[in-house]
Amino acid sequence: MGLFTRRSQDTLTATAPTAVDPALAALTGAYAIDPAHSSIGFTVRHAMVTNVRGSFDSFEGSLHLDGSDPARSTASIDVTIGSVNTGIADRDAHLLGSDFFDAELFPLMTFRSTRAAQLGGDAYRITGELTIKDVTRPLSIDLEFTGSAKDVYGNERVGFEGSAEILRSDWGLTWNAALEAGGVMVSDKVKLGFDISAIKQA
Repeated sequence: MGLFTRRSQDTLTATAPTAVDPALAALTGAYAIDPAHSSIGFTVRHAMVTNVRGSFDSFEGSLHLDGSDPARSTASIDVTIGSVNTGIADRDAHLLGSDFFDAELFPLMTFRSTRAAQLGGDAYRITGELTIKDVTRPLSIDLEFTGSAKDVYGNERVGFEGSAEILRSDWGLTWNAALEAGGVMVSDKVKLGFDISAIKQA
């Protein structure tokens, strides 16, 4: 069962009318992202031959889900730049400095949604504005609704997995170093990954 009513892939379109599933409509409401059971990660190519993976370990956010009309769903996330973690202290310090995030001057990365659309089945796309440092640009995130459940404490939860790709240079993160054999130390393309668990508030 998806957040948005599931129908045949042969007939599904983003704009076609659907019957509202009462169970899905019941998910409508405000949710707070649970950082203890969520993650925001990234992957970037290093030295042209391997990937470096990292995460941001401190963030907070809210969702408003509309199971009857997914286009009315919204999301807002604030990420603490100082929580970046690649497992290497020196590398993290470099990322926090002026070559990259300049975290002292710009402590937060933010996302504010502007549009949501059903893609089919459990999949949808949320589009919004991502701000890094003093640059705000559009970003679309493809998400899969992974289910809903009541946990052992009585909290109503929903889950999502998502991904997106950005060019870091679009946000002014342009530092690099040329390699002797050709190419650069750090790729411009960055893959983002999201695992989100959110608790219903109202």
